Order: sequence, then structure tokens, then C-alpha cells
Amino acid sequence: MTWSTKMQRREAMKTLAAGVGLTALGARSLLAESTSMVSRPGLQLYTVRSEMQKSVDATLARLAQIGYKELEFAGYFGKTPAQIAALLKQNGLTAPSAHIPREVMGKGWDKALDDAATIGHQWVVIPYLQEPERKSADQYKALAAQMNVAAAAAKKRGINFAYHNHDFEFIPFGATNGHEILMKECDAALVKFELDLFWVTKAGKDVAAYLGQNAARFPLVHVKDMKVDGTMTEVGSGTIPFQKIFAASKGGIKHFFVEHDNPGNAFESVTTSIAALRGLKA
Repeated sequence: MTWSTKMQRREAMKTLAAGVGLTALGARSLLAESTSMVSRPGLQLYTVRSEMQKSVDATLARLAQIGYKELEFAGYFGKTPAQIAALLKQNGLTAPSAHIPREVMGKGWDKALDDAATIGHQWVVIPYLQEPERKSADQYKALAAQMNVAAAAAKKRGINFAYHNHDFEFIPFGATNGHEILMKECDAALVKFELDLFWVTKAGKDVAAYLGQNAARFPLVHVKDMKVDGTMTEVGSGTIPFQKIFAASKGGIKHFFVEHDNPGNAFESVTTSIAALRGLKA
């Protein structure tokens, strides 16, 4: 073997070794990504509502740049469903869910479902009850009956239905409470629940235990954190044990939506929260 041939072989081996090293590094990187509990981080757009009012186009582009993959809408800020769908596609985003006011179940439900189908929502979620609507157990029973009907209509269009909680649903009515009434009275095959981890904690419940007992009924969660003083903060900056909570779901959670009701700086807030969410390991 000539000296030239030896050198060529040596260089070839160096190149191969470097390639193997890069491949291993890439594999480790992919493995690190795959062990994250949340592969598609989502955001409830109520968090950035002030930015959405300024520009829907610029806000969605910025959120995609930050790293969000899924969005949950809370209003469309003057955009048509077709325009929203186009913006999502343009930015490589999906919007699996939207909050639809409870009042719309009485009027405009067909249009709401049409809009949801155009945008590509897989879920429509009732987000809130006004105070006069939640004063008695009978009101919650009536709401459950109404949601069963609305959910059946949504199912015919291939759209899922859920209810999002605050803390007031856990105010007792004798031995039960509003949330328990909804869980009991709603058809489990039609109505699911979006568990807001902050508000359940605020209500004094053991979130991991509550979710674990009913994992199949909570395919969506709002991920927001709580300071020691009970106020809301960015994910990872408070005391809520997300790792424990997510593990308790046994993989039942399909969509994780970061939210902060009143962030100081919206984009800084959602950037901090997505980093913490991605840091949770399975």
C-alpha cells in the first residue's frame, strides 16, 4: 500500500468517524425532544389578546417563531374563518380548539360550528358562566342538559365538545358541587372537560388526584402557574407540580394550552412559559 493510499484511507476514516459522531449527536437530540411530555405546545390566545387587537397576522407569526404549534382561540378579532385558516397554514400552526361563549349554544350554534369546521377546530369549548347562571345545583343540571344537546350537534359535524372550569364550579351545593354535577349529568361520550390547573388548585383541590380519577374525561388542559400568595404567574415560576399532574393523566391529555389571564408583557410571558413546558420530561 502506497503512502498516498494510506493517507486517503486515513482521511476517509476520519470523515466516517465524524459522520458517526454527528449521527449519534443528532439521535441524542431527537431522543431529548421525544422525551418531552409536551411535543406540541399550545397557547390560549386570551393571553395575547392585546396583541391580537393590534394585529392578528403579526401575533400569529410571532407565536410560531417563539415555538408554539397549537392555538386555542378566544374570538377572531374581525377576521373571517377563511382568513384565520389561511393565516394558520401560512405560519405552520393548527388551532385544535376554540372557546365559544355559552350564550351561543342558544343562538348561532350552527354558525359557530360552521366557522369551527372552516378553521379546522377539533374542539369547541364553553369557557365561562356568568354569576347569575351558577347559583344553584338545578342551574348546573340545566346547563348539563343544554350541553348534551349542543355536543350532539357538534358530533354530527365531527367536532368535539368540552367545558372549561374556573374555581366557582367547586363551590359546594350540599355534598356536591357544580363541577361534579356537570361530570355526572353530562353524557361522557359527548361532553369532555378542559381542566384549568390554576383554578382547580385555587379551589383547594388535589389536581393530580382529581385528574387521575377522571383521566379519560380531561383531554385538554390549561397550563398556568400559581405563586405562593395565590396569584397567577408564568409556567415554571410558581408552585403547581405539573410533572406530577401530567403523569397522573396517564397520557390522557392531548392538548396543553399555556395561559396567563393578565401577563405584564404578553410575549415575554408566553416565551417563559413555553420553555418551562418543554422542559417537563416524560
